[in-house]
Amino acid sequence: MTTTQIPDATTRYPEAAILADEHVPAVHIWRDFDATPEQMMRAHTEADLFAQWIGPDSLATHIDEWTCRTNGAYRYVARRGDEEYAFRGTFPFVGDTKIIQTFTWEGMPEAIALETVTFEDLGDGRTRLHAFSLCDSFEGRDQMLASGMETGIHEGYAKLDALLAQGSV
Repeated sequence: MTTTQIPDATTRYPEAAILADEHVPAVHIWRDFDATPEQMMRAHTEADLFAQWIGPDSLATHIDEWTCRTNGAYRYVARRGDEEYAFRGTFPFVGDTKIIQTFTWEGMPEAIALETVTFEDLGDGRTRLHAFSLCDSFEGRDQMLASGMETGIHEGYAKLDALLAQGSV
């Protein structure tokens, strides 16, 4: 769901809520998971786990570089047949419940987003993910939203749910 209002604190997110910020060129994503913050950090910081769930079902992800620690870097390629979509960035900060990273699709190397992903412990083995992506311009943000990212997010999070349910994370 794409929305234009920040939800209230009592809202639950069994599916990803995607918000285009009205005031800055940014995107917010909220999603609740049946997982601990530690499990969510593992899913986002361990290359083999990340590659299993990121993106839509139709793409297979190969990790070229993955140093997920403060001042680290990454590059991965998503493939479908002969199509390739490469992404890269840095990890300025990796903490216990927060990751700050840059994100660039190599097809538009000048459009760099600064992303902050936090994991809020909701208790009872549940965690809320909040991703905030600050884009370089409103045009860049709108292109990100039009890229099909919503499908990739929903399908990717469904794959992450399955990994969590299997006990793989």
